Amino acid sequence: MRADELRGKTTEELESELQSLKENLFNQRFRSILGQQEDTTRIGKIRKDIARVKTLLQVRSE
Repeated sequence: MRADELRGKTTEELESELQSLKENLFNQRFRSILGQQEDTTRIGKIRKDIARVKTLLQVRSE
């Protein structure tokens, strides 16, 4: 997800997006442990998306 796409969302939308990304990260880690994951770079991409969302939420709260 691109940062400019995230900037257009409201704070509530960002918080729900963050929750969704955290759930997705958990599921991807679980799949990785079971050996069912096809795209091994997906976990890193999700972590970066989480960092982007958290950064925007922090900037908005200041």
